[in-house]
Amino acid sequence: MQLSQVSQLFERIETEISRVFVGQDEVLNAVLVAMLARGHVLLEGVPGVGKTLLVRTLGRVLGCHFRRVQFTPDLMPSDVTGSTLYNSQKGTFEFKHGPVFTHLLLADEVNRAPAKTQSAMLESMSERSVTVDGVTHPLPDPYFVLATQNPLESAGTYALPEAQLDRFLFKLLIEHPSQAVEEQLLRNVRDGFDAADLDAANLQPVVTVDHFRAMQAAVESVQLDDKIISYIAQLIGHTRRHRAVQIGASPRAAIALLKTARVEAAVQGRDFVIPDDVKSHGKAVLRHRLILQPDAEIEGVTTDEVIDAVLRETQVPGMGERSQAPLPGSPSRTPTLAGHPSVPPPAGHRPPATPPPARPEGPRPPPWSNAQVGGAVRPAPSGPARPAAAPAGSSPARPAGMDPETLPPPTRGPFGNRGGQS
Repeated sequence: MQLSQVSQLFERIETEISRVFVGQDEVLNAVLVAMLARGHVLLEGVPGVGKTLLVRTLGRVLGCHFRRVQFTPDLMPSDVTGSTLYNSQKGTFEFKHGPVFTHLLLADEVNRAPAKTQSAMLESMSERSVTVDGVTHPLPDPYFVLATQNPLESAGTYALPEAQLDRFLFKLLIEHPSQAVEEQLLRNVRDGFDAADLDAANLQPVVTVDHFRAMQAAVESVQLDDKIISYIAQLIGHTRRHRAVQIGASPRAAIALLKTARVEAAVQGRDFVIPDDVKSHGKAVLRHRLILQPDAEIEGVTTDEVIDAVLRETQVPGMGERSQAPLPGSPSRTPTLAGHPSVPPPAGHRPPATPPPARPEGPRPPPWSNAQVGGAVRPAPSGPARPAAAPAGSSPARPAGMDPETLPPPTRGPFGNRGGQS
């Protein structure tokens, strides 16, 4: 299949699903991108915003086999994966397949199941297989898990561990619709639409399972330059050095950015990846993989704000880069004491006789105070006193402890980073 066909089919799938799933175009686009990248999606939103309707509609339009599991506190792992039963007529043990053996699995309210049931899905999500009684059973291809969870209720729920969250390619947030979208929903219901009866909606399958596998294979032919790979690695490394982050993104997150960037390029009709393809789904890839510092959470810093700062501060390939190799005819570069290349000074230049005296260092503001997070610098409460009157011709007196040499390096965004320049 050609990449141009991938873009056309993608648009047709979006159009057909939008007939039923109204007003959530960004969520629909992200889910389809994740499926083409062979990833799983965690949908988070309050009840009644259409999470289950989206997954059911996907199964019909994509021609995939669809199953649903309602997760409850008493759900056992064998209820999801299947179990081995004794057949008295044949006198043998037979494996009874669970609902996980499908193309599209809806894990509804996945955070209501206990940890042992949640862990039963880890192998299926990562290796696309299920092992029961020492026998490994492969899952159908393609295989996707779209899990939903309610962020409001805490009674009777079990938070997903970080290991399982990392298995999800995307975490998408579904918000309440706007007034215009809600009016359209009401008009659809007035005209006879029933979410429980999708047959009446007359949804038409756009592709088959074989066509969708061909689309996945075509996406892998998108070219990826080494500069884009370096850019992705810098983004992930920046999340680990950011001052508001306790644990940064894993290498699996870097692979996720690579895969989704390829899909986004194919959807846009290109056979090569640009930096915007990497950034387009950065929040969906990273928001469930970062653990913030407790102090940052107290200050009200959110994961999405940190991701915005990381995407903004990481240098994009081709934007303001300096070539390390000297151009023909240019003066040779010599290393300085700091180890960085520099151009030799022009003739007649004399270095200063003595370096300026070091000024006493005052107290630094806290890591996430207003001095660092999007606010004006506030004077420190204490520090060495400065003379009230400055000599003529000198700069105005500054508050104690706020000299340029003693302040932390300025940041370009609302949050600083740990470990120097990005």
